[in-house]
Amino acid sequence: MRTTIDKAGRVVVPKVLRDRVGLRPGEVEVTVDGSSLRIEPIATDRLVEVEGRLVVASSGTPVDDDLVRALRDAEQR
Repeated sequence: MRTTIDKAGRVVVPKVLRDRVGLRPGEVEVTVDGSSLRIEPIATDRLVEVEGRLVVASSGTPVDDDLVRALRDAEQR
């Protein structure tokens, strides 16, 4: 997906991509990743109430069995 950078250095991240990774208005973390830029939501410690339950706000990153295994294996090293 293509977008542009304006003279002030601003980039518009298309809505479909923001929704896919959970980017919301506010601060984000921008880092250099090789020849690319990585934009990530900043994790917060705030709790959100959903259907009467308190939950940790989602980062937008899907968690599947492979990710859990990788995190567990990294912790054991």
